[in-house]
Amino acid sequence: MLKLFLWLKYLRTRRIIFLSIAAVALSVSLLIVVASLFTGFINAFERSAVEMLGDVVIGPPPGGLLEKYPAFVERLEQTDFVKAATGTLSSQGLLHVGRGNVRPVSIWGIEPQRRAEVNGFKDVLLRQREAAGLPSFAVPGAPEKAGGYVGIGVVAEADQETDEYDQDKILEEMIGQRVVITTGTVDEDPDGQATPKRKVVPFYIADVVFTGVHDLDSGFIYVPIQTLQEALYPDLEAPATTINVKLKGGVDPELAVTQIRGLWKVFVAEELNWSSWRADMTDIVTALEMQRQYIVELRKQMGLLLLIFGVVSFSVVVLVFCIFYMIVRLKRRDIAVIKSCGAASVSVAWIFLGFGVTVGVLGAGIGAVLGYAITKNINAIEDGIRVLFGLKLWSSSVYMFSKIPNEVDWVSSLPIIALAVVAAALGALTPAIIAALTKPVEVLRYE
Repeated sequence: MLKLFLWLKYLRTRRIIFLSIAAVALSVSLLIVVASLFTGFINAFERSAVEMLGDVVIGPPPGGLLEKYPAFVERLEQTDFVKAATGTLSSQGLLHVGRGNVRPVSIWGIEPQRRAEVNGFKDVLLRQREAAGLPSFAVPGAPEKAGGYVGIGVVAEADQETDEYDQDKILEEMIGQRVVITTGTVDEDPDGQATPKRKVVPFYIADVVFTGVHDLDSGFIYVPIQTLQEALYPDLEAPATTINVKLKGGVDPELAVTQIRGLWKVFVAEELNWSSWRADMTDIVTALEMQRQYIVELRKQMGLLLLIFGVVSFSVVVLVFCIFYMIVRLKRRDIAVIKSCGAASVSVAWIFLGFGVTVGVLGAGIGAVLGYAITKNINAIEDGIRVLFGLKLWSSSVYMFSKIPNEVDWVSSLPIIALAVVAAALGALTPAIIAALTKPVEVLRYE
């Protein structure tokens, strides 16, 4: 009870204690926000990879294609671990949208119905996401026309102030508009000379894709895979550059990769007559593994940033030390009286050390609440700064995603909270030892 009484007394009479609590709170909230935003960005990047590519991706050997992919997709879907699969044929080209409006794009030949089953592709289509049934390339009012999809950033610009698209206006202007893709392949003659073959593929915009990932929205268009196959590889049977696989719930992706690799070796031996060496060169990995190197580098940067902020926040220890040392020096008489009444040195030390822990707990608790509030409302805060100061802090063209990730990373936050309490205790440790070593006779003699 004596310790509690003294703690409450110091809180009432020594307002400077609130400065140390505020310092702990600000440090904790800063580190929680930084860790949560960085982790949220990494998680969003990983989710976008799975959402766009599926759980497992099968890629061809270097310089090759995956022929007869529908037959292998059928084999995959007959297994008890694959939910759905689809093929993708990719290329590069130029998109002509009206006179003088030409831009480079990545072209994906896809099967919209199957792709929707693999990765929820329907949810990113502005016109068809609320419609019943699976998506299609049918052009509204003109089902006989060849349709295709375009990324929202390919045909429109986001508002410079809000970084948002006027989706209704874009749909009204773009749906049914005729555009043209210029693409091609390179053939080699017997002498090894490369001959480019130019192909022109016109289509009408049937829908607009808005994934929220800047690179995808501003640089990709989608056409029927059969259209792209006929334009680029008319002599090959159903070629694809990747096969995207969606696994059933509860299936281990790493185990599924091993099983898919075994199925692929059998398939290429029976259908494609590939050598075993070429079959082994086929790239079969999880979508997360494809992004592993980039994710590792991001986590290194996060660790370095947290280390820098952690070193800066270590000033809390110095601040707590200074404040508690001042209190000990000013309360030498109280300490002498307590010790002269029979209190042990350890008990005296625990008065100040426990008070330091209390300061750490209060500061860490307030900081956790503040960090949670800032992280959850980070988009509203960013928008408020834009309105008040005209400063746009988050741009999708720079940070890849249209919204700031706002999920609190409690895995990183809990150690931060614990370390804050320890830091406050360390700051109070030396003053507590000084208080414990106080000699009551000398103090009372002169004071």
